[in-house]
Amino acid sequence: MNNSIRKKTSGAKMWFLVWALGLAGQLSWSTSSQWLNIFVYAKIAKNPTIITSILICSALACTFSTFFFGTWADRTGKRRVCISAGYIMWGIFTILFGLTQFIPTEMYVLAGIVVVATNTVMSFFGSMGTDAGYNTWTNDIMTEKNSGQIGAAIATQPVLGMIIGSVVGGLIVGENENFMALFLAMGIFIIVFGIISMFSLSKSDDVEPSVRGSFGKQFFSVFNFRKIVEHKELMWVNILVSVFFIGFNIYFPYLGNYLVYYLGYPAHMMGIIEAIPLVIAILVSVPVSGLLNKNKHVFVSVLAIVLNIIGAFIMFPIKAESIDTSKIFDVRVFIGIFLLGVGYITVLQTAKVWCKQLYPRDSKGQFEGLWLICYSLIPAVGGSLIGQAVIKTSGKTFLDTVSGQMNYIPNGNIFIFGSILITLSLVPVLLAAKHHKNRTKN
Repeated sequence: MNNSIRKKTSGAKMWFLVWALGLAGQLSWSTSSQWLNIFVYAKIAKNPTIITSILICSALACTFSTFFFGTWADRTGKRRVCISAGYIMWGIFTILFGLTQFIPTEMYVLAGIVVVATNTVMSFFGSMGTDAGYNTWTNDIMTEKNSGQIGAAIATQPVLGMIIGSVVGGLIVGENENFMALFLAMGIFIIVFGIISMFSLSKSDDVEPSVRGSFGKQFFSVFNFRKIVEHKELMWVNILVSVFFIGFNIYFPYLGNYLVYYLGYPAHMMGIIEAIPLVIAILVSVPVSGLLNKNKHVFVSVLAIVLNIIGAFIMFPIKAESIDTSKIFDVRVFIGIFLLGVGYITVLQTAKVWCKQLYPRDSKGQFEGLWLICYSLIPAVGGSLIGQAVIKTSGKTFLDTVSGQMNYIPNGNIFIFGSILITLSLVPVLLAAKHHKNRTKN
């Protein structure tokens, strides 16, 4: 390990950047994912097809961006350029996305196309900054001593972003549903942190360039199935991530609309209802960090999956007529979201640390792209399509007499179908366990 890496892994500045850049990025991701779905239902149509299109196109853009800029960063070693430029462009297109609020609602088809297209570009630059830049940089600075702490940061940041974004977003949007103000504030916020990164990151945050043939050859090398299979433990962990998050994406993108349009909570209360149990769930990441530092990846993964399944079964039978929407606290919703949050945070924390420990040294940026395929692209396509089918075939439906469009409202069925897929994720955990045991006992 060279002196620059040793300096980064032990400095307060490094931890500031880990948390500041990570939380800023995840706040933007989480806020857009949470409120974008509410925005679509409120301003365009209560139709999961639009959300599915957004999720799939966004995941495709993120995956391509991560592979492209990840390969470029591996070849040039310039992680900081990806972070700074990606964040700034991300913020600009977030502001532009907010302008879609002013498309007339009667222009249903045009509004849907513009929303999907603008979000795709926004996601492309967001992934440049976070996935190809920030996430690969955290891999560069990870050691055996700080892996659990960095894993905890990476896992809790999306939840913190979701909590802050839901609560603050609710205050900004307000009862007048001013989504433009939300996306304007979020865009400015991420631009500011992109500028901060320009002055905070230095040459020591770059890495030794790794050039292996032409750009195209290096770009496509990670798709070499034989090379992937050579890293069997890494392969099974990535499959675990895919299966778990397919199940997760069956219900999570629709959680806000489930709370607002099925259970009947006001939109500005949605953030608080989610925030309270998730804040408590984040505390679980502290003991998990210690277990990961002791290589208890398999035990933690199995426990997290079981808790997530229990949370889904608690949410499934809740009926709208049994909820008092004048009160924030309902014990069933609280415990259900808490357990879903614990499962999500713990699986993400564990899998991210697990994968980073197994990445080949000369292609970390590209293998970050492989992670994104398993964590984002496959779940976005599989999970959202299944979720859409569940909502359209077994959710609450009614005809909007004004627009003439059929409205589809998610109910508790999204949780039961999600839990089925999440149960299947136990299989790759057990298949990875043998390789993990052999590696860690040496």
